Amino acid sequence: MVALVLLLPACSSTRLDAASSYGWMPSWLRPYRMDIVQGTVITREQVQQLKTGQTRPQVREILGSPLLADPFHAARWDYVFTIDRPGLPPQRRSVVVHFDGERLDRVEASDLPSEREFIAAISRPAPDRAPPALVLTPEQLQALPRPAASAASATAATVPGVPPRVYPPLEPS
Repeated sequence: MVALVLLLPACSSTRLDAASSYGWMPSWLRPYRMDIVQGTVITREQVQQLKTGQTRPQVREILGSPLLADPFHAARWDYVFTIDRPGLPPQRRSVVVHFDGERLDRVEASDLPSEREFIAAISRPAPDRAPPALVLTPEQLQALPRPAASAASATAATVPGVPPRVYPPLEPS
């Protein structure tokens, strides 16, 4: 009963940052929160390929399909990218492409990362500890118990009342 009363405040309807809401819990007990990625990634290199006067299919070839192509604002395409990862601040970037008829007029984009900067921004930080070694040292090999293969097979063959097992050959003769 006491545990239920203590856990009820955790059912709050306000959204808190993952670090502040679960900071008191050990990491192995925290609930899993998945990464939420939405939209189209646009980098500085892609925007630099755009030239005034390009057609809509040419722009779509470079940037991909827009997230929003509003029929009431046919001269504007909106590209929005958001990523929300547990423990990291959310990121949001937007690019607005304006057309004059069927030709590219101008592009509104601010603070777009290069491809390398984007990858660095979404990469998880390296763990602060080294991974465990996957190779045993000679001392660790010596400390391992030795298997008693011959004793186990002899014991299995001499159990009274149990017929010996016969297996077919693995390869044809």
